Amino acid sequence: MKIKFFIDKRAQQKFFGHPLAVPGLVILCILYFVMAFAEFIAPYHYDNSDRSKSYQPPSKIHFAHNGNFTLVPVVYPKSFEFNEVFERVYVEDKSKPYKVALFTKGDKVKLWGFLTIDRHLFGLKDNPQDARIYLMGADAVGRDLFSRIIYGSRVSLSVGFFGVMITFFLGFLIGGAAGYFGGKLDWALMRFAECFMLVPSFFLMLALRSAFPIKISSVQVYFLIVIIMSLVGWAGFARVIRGMSLSIGQRDYVTAAKALGASHLRIIVRHILPQTMSYAIVSMTLSIPAYILGESALSLIGLGIQDPHASWGNLLSAAMNLSQIQLHPWILLPGVFIFITIMAFNFVGDGLRDALDPNR
Repeated sequence: MKIKFFIDKRAQQKFFGHPLAVPGLVILCILYFVMAFAEFIAPYHYDNSDRSKSYQPPSKIHFAHNGNFTLVPVVYPKSFEFNEVFERVYVEDKSKPYKVALFTKGDKVKLWGFLTIDRHLFGLKDNPQDARIYLMGADAVGRDLFSRIIYGSRVSLSVGFFGVMITFFLGFLIGGAAGYFGGKLDWALMRFAECFMLVPSFFLMLALRSAFPIKISSVQVYFLIVIIMSLVGWAGFARVIRGMSLSIGQRDYVTAAKALGASHLRIIVRHILPQTMSYAIVSMTLSIPAYILGESALSLIGLGIQDPHASWGNLLSAAMNLSQIQLHPWILLPGVFIFITIMAFNFVGDGLRDALDPNR
């Protein structure tokens, strides 16, 4: 029996007719496109720093120089001086205009890990040493916050995707087997799942992370976070799949398949689990924000991705100091991206739920 939720025109019309689902989908497409080409879109490498430009404010893009309009936007280099309370105050040197150009030469980076490029989507022409373009300001050591947010999207967006894949594999495997076979296997698997559900998810996440050394590479931390988030989230999904499998297993076409001698694996894979896919896709979409928040929380408290590697969570760690927020409000921008991404996933999930609900 085949599920037709992807080609059902009525479901598509309901989804695209949802007032927020389409904008959410467009935002997610843009974010994942940026994630895929992060090395090209970011004007600087994530660890390219200039300590003389610590917490430099966002660059002002000018379309006029010396009172004359210019077709090519320019930025001016900034130098700082200290005010009466010894705070850095940046001042533009308007005698040195630097043109903003597309496809400029810059840091050598590896696109997708193997393709070396030195061209970036935009930057300052001729790559001057005394000036930088900071669209979203600089961090404490003079690194471009915009570039670090772009690089950080690779972690924050992919953690949710891969984590959900593992969670749903475990949920289908354990929940489907428990619901189909029932009996002692059902009892044992559900008690095992309840052991994970008894502990609050955040504390369980902290306990699992603390079982491993703090000083491990960021790549190892990334895969560790994916596994931890998957172990935290699979139990609830498995219980729902188990309940649906119990109901579907009593239907006539399942009984007919058994009578024809179909194997248990074939019945589960071909006749039971496909009937849960509508719920699974909606649940998957609505679950990804929890994974993004979980990774951000671990990185925020220093248990996730470590500096100099970037994720939206560890970029927010600078915003834990209230005085820093007051002096440099742009350090909150990673939180804005987290908020936008989570809302976009929720909008898409809400649209899918309306589209795939046969009662609506």
